[in-house]
Amino acid sequence: MNLDTALMDSREMAEADRLTVEMGGPVLELMEKAGSGVASEIISRWPLCRVTVLCGPGNNGGDGFVTARRLFEAGWPVRVALLGSRGTLKNETAQVAQRWSGAVEPLEPAVLHDAQLIVDAVFGAGLSRALESPVLETLRAAAEMKIPTVAVDIPSGLMGDTGEVLGAQASVLTVTCTRKKAGHLLLPGRELCGEIVVTDIGTPLSVLEKIAPQTFENDPKLWINELPQAASGGNKYDRGHALIVGGYPITGASRMAALGAARAGSGLTTIAVPQIALAIYAGALTSVMVHPLTHPQDLAELMEDKRFTAFLIGPGAGVGEETRQRAVAILDKKRPTLLDADALTSFQTDPSALDAAIKGPCVLTPHEGEFRRLFDFKGDKLSRARAAAKRCGAVVVLKGSDTIIAAPDGRAIINSNAPSTLATAGSGDVLSGIILGLLAQGIDPFFASAAGVWMHGAAADEFGPGLISEDLPGLLPKVFQQLYVLK
Repeated sequence: MNLDTALMDSREMAEADRLTVEMGGPVLELMEKAGSGVASEIISRWPLCRVTVLCGPGNNGGDGFVTARRLFEAGWPVRVALLGSRGTLKNETAQVAQRWSGAVEPLEPAVLHDAQLIVDAVFGAGLSRALESPVLETLRAAAEMKIPTVAVDIPSGLMGDTGEVLGAQASVLTVTCTRKKAGHLLLPGRELCGEIVVTDIGTPLSVLEKIAPQTFENDPKLWINELPQAASGGNKYDRGHALIVGGYPITGASRMAALGAARAGSGLTTIAVPQIALAIYAGALTSVMVHPLTHPQDLAELMEDKRFTAFLIGPGAGVGEETRQRAVAILDKKRPTLLDADALTSFQTDPSALDAAIKGPCVLTPHEGEFRRLFDFKGDKLSRARAAAKRCGAVVVLKGSDTIIAAPDGRAIINSNAPSTLATAGSGDVLSGIILGLLAQGIDPFFASAAGVWMHGAAADEFGPGLISEDLPGLLPKVFQQLYVLK
C-alpha cells in the first residue's frame, strides 16, 4: 500500500514520534518544526493581524507556544493563553514555553476580545473525552464572535481516530503533522476541519514502514497500477464478462448498474431478467445483452458459462427468499461477486447464512440501513466496517459521504471525494455497476471497490449541480482519461 495516503491513529502517531526520537530526532526539534509549520501556513494565508494562541498543557500546547513565537518574530501581535499554569508544564512543553518571552494569560473567553485570528493548540488527536470548562466556553465564544480559527493537529474536542465531535468548533484551517488522521475525513468531524494541510516534521519513511498503517485516504496512488488497459491484440472476452441479475417490476436499478459496468471497462455485460420484463430491458439497452429467465433453472444454467467473470445481484431484485437463494447459488460459484441493496436485505433474518455463503471473492455495498440489518456492531463507522468485513470474509463498502472500504484482513480506505450531488436516487446502483465492471476485469476486490468509489465521486464532481444517476456512466470515460494520464 502507498504510504503517501496513509492515515495515522493516535497510537501510531505516538509510536512514530517515539521511533523518530530513537533515530536521533529530539522531541523538542519535532515540536519546533510542527509549530513553525503552523506559523508558516498562517503567514502565507492571512495579512498581518492580531492572533490569540490557545495552548493546552501537553505537546499540542507546546506546538502552540512555538507557533506564537514564530509569528511574533515575524512581526505579528500575539497573545498566549494557557490551560493551567506555566509552572506545571513538563518536559519539552515546558522548554518551548520558556522560549516565549511574552505574557501567558489564563485560557478563558476574555482573551478573545481583540483577536482577529485564533490558534487552537489546546488538545490534539489523542483526546478521548469531551471538552470541559473553560476550553469549551472559550472555543464556543470564538465561534460566536466569528473569529477564524486555525487548529493545530485537529480541532480540540474532535476525536482523531473516529471523527466524533465532543465539543469541537469549526476551524477554517487544520495543520497536522506527518499524515492526516481518520478523524479529519470521517463525519461529522470532517466538516469542522476546514482546509487540511499536512506539515513535515521529519518523520522518516522507514518509521512509517515499520508502523505499517492499515488505514488510508482513497487516492489513485493506491490502485492506479491495478487498472487494466485494453491490449491492442485482445478481444472483448479478455476484458471480462459481467452478469447482473435484473429485477421486475423495478428495472431501472439494474439497468443503471449495467451501464456502470460497461463504462467501467467490462468487455461484455449481460442482464438476466424475468421473461415478463424482457421487452423493457431490451428496449432500453443496446450495448448490454439481455437474457430472459423463463424457467426456475435458467439462472443456474446460465452461470455455468465459465466466460462470466463477475456477478452482481441486488439492485431491483426484490427482497425475499428467491433473491436470497439466487445470491447463495451465485456465491457458490466462488467467482467475484457483488451483493447490494435487496440481496443484502434478503439475509436480514439470518445474517449468519450470508457469512456462510461467502466462499470466494466478494464485495458487499450496504448503506447504513442495510448495514444495521446484517451487522450488530456498535461504535464508530470505521471500526464497524472493519468488524463486518472480518466477520463475513468479504470487502465491505459502507456507503455515505465518508464511504469506507474495509477488507477482511483489517485494511481500510476512507473516501473523501464524494460531492453532495451523489445523494440522488440510483447513484448507489451505478456504483455497484462500476465496481462490478472492475471485478469482471480481474481487479482485486479491495482495490476494485476503492477505485470504483473514487471514480464514482470524480464523475459526479465532473458534472456538478443538477446531477442525476443516469448522468454518471457517461462521465466515466473522462475520469479514465484523467487517470491514465497519471498512470
